[in-house]
Amino acid sequence: MSLRIVGKKKGMTQIFDEKGNVVVCTILQADPNIITQIKTKEKDGYNALQIGSIRKNKNISKPLKGHFEKNNVEPSYKLLESKTENLSDYKIGQVLTVSYFKEGELIDVCGVSKGKGFQGLMKKYGFAGMPASHGCSRSHRLGGSTGMRSTPGRCFKGGKRASRMGGVRTTTQKLKIIKIDEEKGIIAIKGSIPGSIDSIIYINKTKKQNLKAKK
Repeated sequence: MSLRIVGKKKGMTQIFDEKGNVVVCTILQADPNIITQIKTKEKDGYNALQIGSIRKNKNISKPLKGHFEKNNVEPSYKLLESKTENLSDYKIGQVLTVSYFKEGELIDVCGVSKGKGFQGLMKKYGFAGMPASHGCSRSHRLGGSTGMRSTPGRCFKGGKRASRMGGVRTTTQKLKIIKIDEEKGIIAIKGSIPGSIDSIIYINKTKKQNLKAKK
């Protein structure tokens, strides 16, 4: 499994490629991530790295504060685990930056999509709705028939209904890296990703490297 790092979505822009075409990009800000713990199969049951990002000294709980002091690393606001088998390549306190990635690579970005509250079928699923005229009364945005008659006499579970939209963990796969600024910790990727500005995102090399990126 490839290494993951923590970052933030900073917004969208557009740049020109070498052929003069406009490319819509999302800007990701990834501050230096620090390895705060190394978990081994002998002690913890699996091999993984605990990675911390976004430095924060205020409001850190006492157990976490003791955990950071024990490993002699700075307190971090956001922690994640990344499973890996090559533990010998890493050590506690090691800094991980955007230099782990390369321009032209494909990455997966995971984040929480924008919450849009309780929405109807037309907005959430793209239903056409009822006719705008021709005798339709007070049901223009309803979903239409959802069940049958006496057999089975109920609506089956799992159907599309008006419900809460957004605010869920979402992963966008195979995004191409257009540009990397190692000094500022910035990655420009082609396309859009879930989440609002300054939302936390997780970046890792894609699991589908052998497939072509979407044009």
